[in-house]
Amino acid sequence: MVSTPRVSVVVPAYNVSAYLEAALSSVECQSFSKYEVLIVDDGSTDQTAAVALTFCRRDSRFQLLQKPNGGLSSARNYGIRYARGEYIALLDGDDTYHPDKLAVHIAKLENSPKVGVTYSASRAIRDDGQQTFMVLSGKPVVKNVLLALLYKNFIGHGSNAVFRRCLINEVGDFDETLRSSEDIDFWLRIAATKRWEFDREPRILCYYRVRPSGLSFNVAQMQRSQEQVIQSAYERSPELVEPMLPTAYAYMYRYLARIALTAGDLTQAEDFIDQAWESDRSIFWRDMRSLLTLVSVRLSPLTKRILQQALGSVD
Repeated sequence: MVSTPRVSVVVPAYNVSAYLEAALSSVECQSFSKYEVLIVDDGSTDQTAAVALTFCRRDSRFQLLQKPNGGLSSARNYGIRYARGEYIALLDGDDTYHPDKLAVHIAKLENSPKVGVTYSASRAIRDDGQQTFMVLSGKPVVKNVLLALLYKNFIGHGSNAVFRRCLINEVGDFDETLRSSEDIDFWLRIAATKRWEFDREPRILCYYRVRPSGLSFNVAQMQRSQEQVIQSAYERSPELVEPMLPTAYAYMYRYLARIALTAGDLTQAEDFIDQAWESDRSIFWRDMRSLLTLVSVRLSPLTKRILQQALGSVD
């Protein structure tokens, strides 16, 4: 076990035995070595724990923690409670890091005391690990961090950020009542303090896996969670957030449209796009990604085929 790890990599893992080796190997290959890895087996019923143990037995920096199933936020919080590092890195059990991921972000945090959260551009990978054309740049759509996060999660996904552990003490841990959008809620609470900067590394340093088996999203549940997150942000900063609510809801509906489209529910995708248009249609000419979503939904049969080919899910 590393005596003084600088960063604790928290890996929530639930039934990801087919992917966990790749995730943990990507940490093992990091150019930055002063880390510990806390693998949180969240009540898996497959061989997730067995895969984790192979790393723990050969490298003392890896530790397996096991708990009853409680969901993603519960697993992250559990791992963070055991963390000894000054910094926390998140890595879902089916995603992977670029070899320089930790080195780049730790250097930024060490050299920039005002930066609380650092993240990078990222690329989607298929179920088989092959890279796709889909890239998240991480660029905020507006300069105000709180509003930018309210509009869309520019960090992108749960495996991308490295942050100061002290932020947990300031804003609390991940909200375990949320079944989705728990990460954006956490970033919004940090932004609301107005104490910390968010830093973007433009290089692609993270790879998030899009699994065909995971495309049947519970979109209604995601909508409820996102509405709860927006409402909480409004209650924290009502004067700032209230004028922006139509735009925030427009971006929410646009995001849900993209999820529904990816899951193959074209009717639902069209309904969400219509609601986004009614909330604030200006997002479609102010934000290229929103325009692309609009076009993709309107051309949904062709878009569905392209997504299937990219994700390797064509019959």
